[in-house]
Amino acid sequence: MLKYISKLFIFILFVSCHSKGKTPYKIEELSKEVKRVGMVIKLKEETLEEYKRVHADDHEGVRDLLSKYGLRNFNIFLIKLDDGHYYEFGYYEYHGSDYETDMAKLAAEPRNIKWGELCSPMQIPLEGYEDWAMMEPIYFNP
Repeated sequence: MLKYISKLFIFILFVSCHSKGKTPYKIEELSKEVKRVGMVIKLKEETLEEYKRVHADDHEGVRDLLSKYGLRNFNIFLIKLDDGHYYEFGYYEYHGSDYETDMAKLAAEPRNIKWGELCSPMQIPLEGYEDWAMMEPIYFNP
């Protein structure tokens, strides 16, 4: 009997919320257009420790600039693959309305330019790329 009442309650809650154009959970953030970006680049093995050092939590870097221009959940992962090279995988979410303009503004920030001058020599773009290679998104699970 309790199992039947539980199912009935869930059904009533679902119908009630959807009949008023609402859902039983908040989806404001999910309903906004979010651009998800994945990217990859090689890292020079001899710069591995320095690269980790400048990305440590106590290094100022450009975290505030990333936030200023709508980049959230910015992550970088590192792996050494069977080919003997180290690769970085970067991921971020853009929360804004004009990606190209915001990225141009970020690229023009003096501190971001210095950051690129610091980090770029430690990296090796994949063949055919000048910088990070942008990856094709194929799956997302909210």
